[in-house]
Amino acid sequence: MVVSNKDLQSVLWAGADVLRSKMDANEYKDYLLSFVFYKYLSDTFLVKVYDLLNDGEPSSIEEAQMAYEEAYNGDDAKELLSELREQCLYVIEPSRTFFSLTKKVANNNFKREDLKSAFNDIETSNPLFANLFKDVDLYSNRLGTNDTKQGATVAELVTVINQADVLHAEGDVLGNAYEYLIGQFASETGKKAGEFYTPAGPAEILTRIAIYGQETKRGLLVYDPCMGSASLLLDARKFSENPAYVKYFGQELMMSTYNLARMNMFLHRVAPENQRLRNGDTLDADWPVSEETEFDMVVMNPPYSAKWSAKKGFLSDSRFSDYGVLAPKSKADYAFLLHGFYHLKSTGTMGIVLPHGVLFRGAAEGKIRQKLLENGSIYAVIGLPANMFYNTTIPTCIIVLKKHRTGRDVLFIDASRYFEKNKTQNVMNAEHIEHVVELYKNRQDVEKEAHLASFDEIKANDFNLNIPRYVDSSVEENPVDLSDVNAELAGLDGEIESAKDGVLSILKTLRNDDGDALPAINDFIKLMEDI
Repeated sequence: MVVSNKDLQSVLWAGADVLRSKMDANEYKDYLLSFVFYKYLSDTFLVKVYDLLNDGEPSSIEEAQMAYEEAYNGDDAKELLSELREQCLYVIEPSRTFFSLTKKVANNNFKREDLKSAFNDIETSNPLFANLFKDVDLYSNRLGTNDTKQGATVAELVTVINQADVLHAEGDVLGNAYEYLIGQFASETGKKAGEFYTPAGPAEILTRIAIYGQETKRGLLVYDPCMGSASLLLDARKFSENPAYVKYFGQELMMSTYNLARMNMFLHRVAPENQRLRNGDTLDADWPVSEETEFDMVVMNPPYSAKWSAKKGFLSDSRFSDYGVLAPKSKADYAFLLHGFYHLKSTGTMGIVLPHGVLFRGAAEGKIRQKLLENGSIYAVIGLPANMFYNTTIPTCIIVLKKHRTGRDVLFIDASRYFEKNKTQNVMNAEHIEHVVELYKNRQDVEKEAHLASFDEIKANDFNLNIPRYVDSSVEENPVDLSDVNAELAGLDGEIESAKDGVLSILKTLRNDDGDALPAINDFIKLMEDI
């Protein structure tokens, strides 16, 4: 039986119900995704054990567990464990497999210490897994008010997650289900999600543009210096004709998000030698500085208008030195852009999502923008719909950059109206995405949608790239027939007079015993008659 995305999504999302009443999504996502990942590691480990012992696949995880327990106590255990460590990069003791922990829960002898020890074993087995479960506190008061309740919560989560059938999940099914969870968490956490998630529509446009013309390349190098959960990086596999050979480089500042990225890579079955991820500050110190330093694709969705140090020493940094000025301390947008552009190959393409302010703000940003335009580095500007991202409602844009172009023209695309409402967010469906990508590929004028602006035209606009200067997407109103307007006004005048006559008729029939009231009524009648 092949397990579908929907089957796994249903099971994994049920795990969220165990924790939803105890903490918000930004906290419980670390627990749930870590448990999912450990089950994946455990079940795939047992499958590998069975394969080494029997040269085939087990009919169930229980069968694999039984084979492992027998071999673990056998004469050839040392040789088996050595082979497992080499092939899997980690070893899990029989008593600490996810299956074994589930059995302990069923027999009421589960202890959190077993799971904690299992996490520690993975983290210390290889540098790839160092601190992977750091954000999972199995003894947190959030899980319950006392040890018993905390243990019960962890045990319940183990039981629910065990229903995820990793053994029969083919291809990217488990990885896709994992990304589904990340997307759902992003929806629940709102603004906090900006650090780890790029919505599907903008992500696909960004990826398809950056990979365009490089789809057949074997060993494609992809780089995201602000990788979040690495979903944007992994999108390259969907559009590469040689996905098994794509190599991923990414950096992320937040440790918890960096851990999500590492888990995401393994759940998408990316080989260890094809991933190079790092936890660090992208702007503070350049990376990578050895091995591969230039990439075929650079994709970025950095934090918008973030603060950075902008110390004068950065003027001699090779990433920024050619531009003579630095991005302002209060807005690091161009610092991120220049960092990514520095690491782009001369034959590659970069796409970055930024707020519209980078298109027209002056001072240092204006100087950097002018230099990029004079060098022909900015290839296209694509305006996206507002309210697309969880961390902001403002409209954003994709800036596409290339190196060493012969021309200096810039394609402007206004895609701001290509969306549909989905609860509180706007989303771009497949038709919207395809249309924007085709506009990019065709690179020609389309009324109300796209304009290929010459360098002279841009220069005449003082290097201002605000999209409405180049694409008039305003909707013309229908012409007004003045004779119809006059007739309508005349009709309204008649209705007003008729209403006034009715009111006067009623007022003139009024009688009141209070003599003081009648003069006031008569004065109001006279006022109405004079109008």
